[in-house]
Amino acid sequence: MDAVRVALLREVLAGTEWLRATRRFAGVLRSSVVPHGGGLLLVGTERYEPWHLAAHLTDEAAWSGLPELSPTLVRHRVEPGGPPHLSVGLGRLEAARRGETLLVVAPDRPADGLLERVHDARRAGATVLALDGGDREVRGLVHESLTVASDAELDLDTVQHLVSAAAGENTLPPQRGTGRFRDRLGRLADQLTAPPPGRW
Repeated sequence: MDAVRVALLREVLAGTEWLRATRRFAGVLRSSVVPHGGGLLLVGTERYEPWHLAAHLTDEAAWSGLPELSPTLVRHRVEPGGPPHLSVGLGRLEAARRGETLLVVAPDRPADGLLERVHDARRAGATVLALDGGDREVRGLVHESLTVASDAELDLDTVQHLVSAAAGENTLPPQRGTGRFRDRLGRLADQLTAPPPGRW
């Protein structure tokens, strides 16, 4: 999802709880990694690997000048001979320490082995965050979570786009009035399709 689509989505969601929640969560993520110079670990479940979020956070790190946002993707299965950025296994969670941040993306309930590793990382001092599907055990292990239930208006992929984009923002944009959905969408369409200003 490019910046124009994120802007369109934000315009549609202006005044909703989703926009506030994703910005709040992104703020927690950013304030957790930037003061410590990075140390962001990103892990999913056996059935869901958040490689897309890893790519977007890496892009945001480059665009915002905040390399601390670039995560290490921790994988359940590592292929032999793979590139280094795809070769970090679950053993990395056992080495997590104070000053590091572990972001768990769990649309479904993780296996007990992952939950134990997350618990151990928290006990070792790592800050643990989660984008989750509402599992009580996951939420009980983390410092901060953003729940995306299966019946929510937005899906987990969309929420990940909003979180990664907000994490890279230098400042939060001003709040806008709620307005009607069609009015907001129409104003944004006009802005996006307007011809470029003339040169003097």
